Amino acid sequence: MNAPGNPLIIALDVDSAQEALSLVERIGPAAGFYKVGMELYAAAGMSLVKQISASGRQVFLDLKLYDIGETVKRATRCICQSAAPAFLTVHGSRSVMQAAVEGRAGSSTKLLAVTVLTSFDQDDLADLGYPNAIADLVDLRVRKARESGIDGIVCSPLELARVRQVAGPGMKLVTPGVRSAGADKGDQKRVATPAEALSNGADYLVIGRQVTRAADPRAACEQILAEVQTPLSAK
Repeated sequence: MNAPGNPLIIALDVDSAQEALSLVERIGPAAGFYKVGMELYAAAGMSLVKQISASGRQVFLDLKLYDIGETVKRATRCICQSAAPAFLTVHGSRSVMQAAVEGRAGSSTKLLAVTVLTSFDQDDLADLGYPNAIADLVDLRVRKARESGIDGIVCSPLELARVRQVAGPGMKLVTPGVRSAGADKGDQKRVATPAEALSNGADYLVIGRQVTRAADPRAACEQILAEVQTPLSAK
């Protein structure tokens, strides 16, 4: 588990359990919250989620569930009963969110709704047939998430301040697309620095390659934590 005041969730975007567990050990006490996404889940499954949780760390299972309601409900129930990750993501469609809330009943798992992927920009949205601005679609999905009983939102750091206004103080805001100044943006298009994201209302920062591809992942985490001490002390 992360120490108090540590907002980092490290994205284990690797393709084997061995590599993931090695990273967790190398990072040590600098982070206690880890994201398992689709690639790693496809390679290692629920057993890895259980291993990481059993070591005293928290798991953010980022599967972005999206299917008919009954399938989402049953999948959510299986995930929560099997491993009870700290966070589980679902797409921000109302029927999907409502089904996930039903499925996790009685579990400690927090459900997060994905609004618009941080790899999307306005052109990508238009290509999908949405005529509205990204910010308007995000607002709509945040409102529907609140109505559905979702615990938090995954959103771009550029929408954080606006999302916090719509979501209110009770929802957890988790933001990927976070990079220190000068770090490679990778495939993210809507990014901010860790300090900017926290200042704008984020509760957790999902950071991957800046840490996981560093020569010293623990030192990379500690450097990011040093960068955000002022925003953290102000929250």
